[in-house]
Amino acid sequence: MKKVIGYFLFVLSFMSWAAIASLPFLNLSIEKSAAITTALIVGGEIAFVLSIALLGKEFLGKIKTFLNRFNFFRKEK
Repeated sequence: MKKVIGYFLFVLSFMSWAAIASLPFLNLSIEKSAAITTALIVGGEIAFVLSIALLGKEFLGKIKTFLNRFNFFRKEK
């Protein structure tokens, strides 16, 4: 059950960024858009951290391996 919740939170963290991208198409004031964007960013980051905590070091290693393909964590010499 812990892994299911972890994967759900991981997907939810990326869905929050997709929701941010859809905000300009809604008829909202600037203030409401800013408040919703802030809440979605904070909520998405919290969901991501909780998912990593629930899924463990192995899952974090898989994410780092995937991102290393794009040289995100390459050390400069």
